[in-house]
Amino acid sequence: MKKFVNNVDDMLTESLSGFATAHSELVTVQFEPTFVSRKQKAQNKVAIISGGGSGHEPLHAGYVGKGMLDAACPGQVFTSPTPDQMLAAAEAVHADKGVLFIVKNYAGDVMNFEMATEMLPFEHATVLTSDDCAVVNSTYTTGRRGVAGTVIIEKCVGSLAETGADLASCKALGDKINLRTSSIGAALTSCTVPAAGRPTFDISDSELEMGVGIHGEPGRRREAMRTADAIVADMVAAIVHDFETKHLPTQGDILLLVNGLGATPLMELYLIYNTTATLLTNKGFNIARSLVGNYITAIDMAGASLTACLLDDDIQQHWDRPVHTAGLRWGC
Repeated sequence: MKKFVNNVDDMLTESLSGFATAHSELVTVQFEPTFVSRKQKAQNKVAIISGGGSGHEPLHAGYVGKGMLDAACPGQVFTSPTPDQMLAAAEAVHADKGVLFIVKNYAGDVMNFEMATEMLPFEHATVLTSDDCAVVNSTYTTGRRGVAGTVIIEKCVGSLAETGADLASCKALGDKINLRTSSIGAALTSCTVPAAGRPTFDISDSELEMGVGIHGEPGRRREAMRTADAIVADMVAAIVHDFETKHLPTQGDILLLVNGLGATPLMELYLIYNTTATLLTNKGFNIARSLVGNYITAIDMAGASLTACLLDDDIQQHWDRPVHTAGLRWGC
């Protein structure tokens, strides 16, 4: 394993220290317990908090700032944060209108966030993200996994919270977006967790993992490497089938997110976008909004995911509103 690392045990602390220093106008970081919060605490609004294992950067710490999260709780690589992190973050950013947790559907995350909510002294609610249509159950989950759709939920719910909306409204928007969003990923290589020092799974140069999870969990199948057009066609078909299964429209305006998993260059991501856009347009969708880049990664995995969110006026309005974070910035 070759990585820029001093001591594996200190990697997260050193990385977060660098993140906070690089973006000192936006965030601060606290240790023992660890959480990242806005530099300037927001007032009189629902506090939006998320978190999860590290290794998915810029998720979640990269989305702390105006228009998105009030705080993020990073665990060790691919490991859930602890309840004391969540409690400390909630107490630090609570702004008199309750706390909304946005939690990806992984067993450790769900359990620890539930434990934290049981100890909170103020009003709270949770949005559970489960946009991955690749598999229903995996090594890490009971039900569908939460993946790149989490970015859309954090952006839009964060925007709504900035308007002074109440806790119930913020949760309702998050749940609606989760229902209307579908994602699937494909991996060409494994990722390497620093503490493990070797790839999480073995895959040959002539194979790909269709439907891979963001921790390297198995997907739908291991298959022979094919052209990008053929791979994307299967991914688009899975998303459209998921919309049909959920009795959602299979036409209309959508937000399309083409996301890199850490080691895929933008040249390839835009090639994937080109094919995806053509296929979805031919099926009757209108790509009203789009985003291409690394927004939720799997350390150094070569691969990409597609996420489609069926837009309505409410979702589009909040997607378009200004945001100023390390990972996303527009309109500011």
